[in-house]
Amino acid sequence: MIAFVFPGQGSQYVGMGKDLLEVAGDLFKLAGEILGFDLAKLCIEGPQEELNKTENTQPAILTVSYALLREVLASGISPVFVAGHSLGEYTAAVCGGVFSFEDAVKITRKRGELMQKAQPEGVGSMAAVLGLDENILKQICESITDFYVDLANLNCPGQIVISGHTEGVKKASELAKQKGAKKVVPLQVSIPSHCMLMKDVAQEFEKYLKKFSFNNSKFPIVNNVSAEATEDAEAVQNALVKQLYSPVRWQDCVKYMISKGVNTFIEIGPGKVLSGLIKRIDPTVKTYNVESLNDLKSVKKEDLK
Repeated sequence: MIAFVFPGQGSQYVGMGKDLLEVAGDLFKLAGEILGFDLAKLCIEGPQEELNKTENTQPAILTVSYALLREVLASGISPVFVAGHSLGEYTAAVCGGVFSFEDAVKITRKRGELMQKAQPEGVGSMAAVLGLDENILKQICESITDFYVDLANLNCPGQIVISGHTEGVKKASELAKQKGAKKVVPLQVSIPSHCMLMKDVAQEFEKYLKKFSFNNSKFPIVNNVSAEATEDAEAVQNALVKQLYSPVRWQDCVKYMISKGVNTFIEIGPGKVLSGLIKRIDPTVKTYNVESLNDLKSVKKEDLK
């Protein structure tokens, strides 16, 4: 059984989607018209600083991922489940026909703008904690009472991201090292994603989503919040809102799909982040990565079931 998985923010790089222009020029053009700038040029030529701005990054990754997805589906490969890491859940929703690509570009642009303005620069931050038990890290976060910090991404065994006030993240990082974390890596982000500091913008985002019509999904979407599958339009919409201020339970999402019989994961979009995480969650499953047309040719040669 095959699952399609889609990457989130952090997977972007200058040059992504370069070989897609011939087959997906229409998508880049449509997205560019919605956004008001040349998206293909930004993806392929940069500059990196502009591509890294969250309101640009989100529709850019979505467009490249969807362009690749369209080619994968056209090749005759289809999934039993779909899932995405944070932003990637929007590509999963487009894959399921929950909303159109055009609407997804507008929604991810708005999501990026709202996230950027959620907290003033420097107030919030995130850090990846490597090699520490989830329960210990949760206790550390709860022990810090003068600043807010909490678990944000439960990515794979030994890799958990914390998020919150910058001072809270610093304190938790120090305590994590004292408790035996192998390494703590501050993330190069200015936004404390997937924690309660995003609650206010989530409410604004929820109002914005009411402008769009949501359909039931053609494929079960395993959402980040509950790590369970749903095809229901309203449930998908609610999960996208909650995701802004709730932890991304990626490890649980992958385990859920494996428990339902998935043995092959195809990561569709820029980078290979999710393939690496999945291998650490369960080394016995097959993982493939499609971030170019050449990758798709290789995957098509495989005996996928």
